[in-house]
Amino acid sequence: MTVDLPLLSDAFDDLRHELRNFRWQDKSTIVNEATVALDGGTALRVEVFLNEFWTSRQRAAHGLHELSYRACFKPQLPRFFIERLTQPGDVVYDPFMGRGTTPIEAALLGRVPCGSDVNPLSAMLVEPRLHPPTAGAVAARLQEMPWSDPGTTREDLLVFYHPETLAEIHALRQYLLARTESGTLDWIDKWIRMVAVNRLTGHSAGFFSVYSLPPNQAVSIQSQKKINNDRDQTPPRRKVPNLILAKTRALLADCDAQVLSRLARTTERGQIFTGPAAGPSRLPANSVDLVVTSPPFLDVVDYATDNWLRCWFCGIDAKSIELTVLKRLGDWEAAMTAVFGELRRALKAGGHVAFEVGEVRAGTVRLEESVVKCALAAGLETVLVLINSQRFTKTANCWGVSNNTKGTNSNRIVVLRRP
Repeated sequence: MTVDLPLLSDAFDDLRHELRNFRWQDKSTIVNEATVALDGGTALRVEVFLNEFWTSRQRAAHGLHELSYRACFKPQLPRFFIERLTQPGDVVYDPFMGRGTTPIEAALLGRVPCGSDVNPLSAMLVEPRLHPPTAGAVAARLQEMPWSDPGTTREDLLVFYHPETLAEIHALRQYLLARTESGTLDWIDKWIRMVAVNRLTGHSAGFFSVYSLPPNQAVSIQSQKKINNDRDQTPPRRKVPNLILAKTRALLADCDAQVLSRLARTTERGQIFTGPAAGPSRLPANSVDLVVTSPPFLDVVDYATDNWLRCWFCGIDAKSIELTVLKRLGDWEAAMTAVFGELRRALKAGGHVAFEVGEVRAGTVRLEESVVKCALAAGLETVLVLINSQRFTKTANCWGVSNNTKGTNSNRIVVLRRP
């Protein structure tokens, strides 16, 4: 037996109409119907909308987003749903916030930003950008810091850094940890820590390190030795305070008085916290208007290994962080069902979820089908599936539409609703 989707609000009739008639350059939306098998021999028909709904060409992102983090989505994705499914002053939440794309974009759009992540690094990367200082305040603080007092340095990190650069990194780390322990760490210190974490390693002169992998993942010491040998390179001298100030100015380039005022107003009610997505959150029941998120996919990204150097700098024991890395589809579905249960509790009646998943295992696993089943088990209704297709990617046939083959290039969003 095949079950049709339930009747929905006028807001979704409007959204469906817009998606059907959406055009980007010469591309019209392709609309297909998918059937998701449910337990008990029933099935659910779901509409699938395919187009290039957002690209970097269509709308440039705000400078505050320019921090790298593994497997993060573009700001255009949450903006697309925030603009269509919420009003200014509504609460927008991301339980897998990573670098904080959803809460940052929500605040920039005048919505109340809320987010959580089990990784404590996330809050360190997100909170300062919701309370940005001036570049002048950052410059003054950098001048006050005891750069000549590095304490004991880790010699094994010389594979990444010039000795004088490493001494500055140690001095900054020692200062920040001392301020944290004494309870005197303020928003300027938190901003400097955030920028420093983002500048630890990279592949250009804007980072503290010699040429390495992009800043969203740190290689091991042994791997960096191999990179150095293969490229016949030695770590050059980088001036840590200069690079922090340069990145600060880039991040704040779009922060005029209007933006700063809006951030101050929206973050008054906002909440950023550390904890598991399915665990008891600080959010009251029936308080969230929209969730836009992307969970960890099946054994795709090893966040713990990527972040070992960031954790060291921030004084975090990486082994103590219980990240969600699941290899079996059944385990992933059980975890997501629990997450949807918590989201249903936090959502207002009629509130929405935009749940982004990518293709994994060469497209042999369709996580969007699992999302539909998990959401239904938790009491959420599936509205539609939106697939954002990009011209520059290869294509494959999935759910009857041409779509991208790599999860990092394909946005596949299941839109849900709390009845």
